[in-house]
Amino acid sequence: MNQNKNSMLIVIGASAGGMAALKKLVAQLPKDFSAPVFIVTHMSADVTGDVLVKVLNESSHLPCVHAHNKQTFKVGTMYLAPSDQHMLIAKGEILITKGARENRSRPAIDPLFRSAAVTYGNRVIGIILTGYLDDGTSGMMAIKRCGGVCIAQDPEDASYPDMPQSVIANVGADYCLPIAEMGALLTDLLRRELPESKPVPEDIMIEAKIAQRVLSDLPSVETLGDQVPYNCPDCGGVLWQMKEGELLRYRCHTGHAFTASVLLAQQTVKIEETLWVALRMFEERQNLLVTMSKNESKHAPSSVTQRAKDSQIHIDRIRAMLKATDQDSHGTA
Repeated sequence: MNQNKNSMLIVIGASAGGMAALKKLVAQLPKDFSAPVFIVTHMSADVTGDVLVKVLNESSHLPCVHAHNKQTFKVGTMYLAPSDQHMLIAKGEILITKGARENRSRPAIDPLFRSAAVTYGNRVIGIILTGYLDDGTSGMMAIKRCGGVCIAQDPEDASYPDMPQSVIANVGADYCLPIAEMGALLTDLLRRELPESKPVPEDIMIEAKIAQRVLSDLPSVETLGDQVPYNCPDCGGVLWQMKEGELLRYRCHTGHAFTASVLLAQQTVKIEETLWVALRMFEERQNLLVTMSKNESKHAPSSVTQRAKDSQIHIDRIRAMLKATDQDSHGTA
């Protein structure tokens, strides 16, 4: 990337409702847009992202391509993170890694934002768009702490306001505006002098290295926070708690990372999975007991029948807990 005084790069994160939001945003970028654009949107591992690349190419004057490992990036091009892999920024090139999921996602927004902040500091403009929960908040905080610019979609303009609301509440956006006004703002920002340069904090550097799989061990994680009596819902490992302002986050030594709200949502998922297994086992047990009771002598005492009735009590309780868990999951989705 050309390193003149105005050379900057744009990193964008989106989740639920992201395709429509991205389409509207990139349509505003002119042909001579003088920065590369890197996009992470949450997608499942079984999709390719081809549809989004096609939509963005049809919507924008700028070309959009799938990002590849060790790819040299250039101004005026949009790069989309591939499915089931993180996209990171190094000096002049893109890194694609199969690192641990962050906030249940791969690709995740935080690793992209954090790597850009570490590598380019005050040359980074971060944009957070519509989405559930708060992936992107920690990454945007890294951009802010390294001297970059923070832009959040106006929550009232977002289909799903959680992500921009979290950034505004925890980071404090430099600009909060509807998507329709972002294109003009970006063009204006690229003409200005760069913001003040700031040194990269050590904790951000460590987390950026973890995302690259350069390091992920107990000593490195212990420098980030304090061990807590919770387990990683992805691998079962011990978690360390980190606090960035009012934002609580958690990491295990294998690299999985969660904000408190995402950890709660993932715990809810695991609880539901466990309850469904328990329900199946109790129902199978009850069916077996009923079958056994039919084969008992009519005149013999039937403890088996009573045990089958007791199983029904447990089944009813588990079903009630599943109903409550389902309601809880709607509140944390």
